[in-house]
Amino acid sequence: MALTKRQRQVYDFIAEFVQGKGYSPSFEEIGDGLGLSSLATVHKHITNLEKKGLLRRDYNRSRSIDVLPPKGRLKQALAAAASVAAASPRPVSVLPLVGRIAAGKPVETLENPESISLSDITGTKDVYVLEVRGDSMQDEHILDGDYVLVEKTKTARDGEIIVALVENTDTTLKRFYREGDRIRLQPSNAAMKPIFAPAASVQVQGRVIGVLRKY
Repeated sequence: MALTKRQRQVYDFIAEFVQGKGYSPSFEEIGDGLGLSSLATVHKHITNLEKKGLLRRDYNRSRSIDVLPPKGRLKQALAAAASVAAASPRPVSVLPLVGRIAAGKPVETLENPESISLSDITGTKDVYVLEVRGDSMQDEHILDGDYVLVEKTKTARDGEIIVALVENTDTTLKRFYREGDRIRLQPSNAAMKPIFAPAASVQVQGRVIGVLRKY
């Protein structure tokens, strides 16, 4: 059975944690280390890795995750993934800006090419990236498979597109509206209904400042 990219990250994080500290990480430490705000998501990945024979848990003791050596095809897949990661070029954070184009008539290229960096968009903000799953924000042109740039923040203004943690279990991307003692998380999809939750059960984890799309 193959591993997903996230499962590989979880497995590697636990293995490196155990090697460095001599004991296994808690679910909270795994979530913090990999940017996973939902403990339910961490639990799901641990369970899947356990089913694939890469982890073992002793339910009678704390910090009970044991890392098992991969066997057979999983061993080959992990080795191949590590080889690809080592050979991959460093990500490009600065790209040349050589011109501007309109949807109508052609526009001249720049005589003196410039460059554009992600820092031009993020500035000095504390920003992370999330991959979008689903079509609840399609009317904002945020589509399944897109990447959103999210500024870390714990507060939001009405109408902002935010990352919200609801009831400490589910993370969602929606527009934020405060309505008295409750929060309305509004999808941008006419076929979907908003989520209503008590204000105390909704944690703002960031607001969207940009969208990246790969074709």
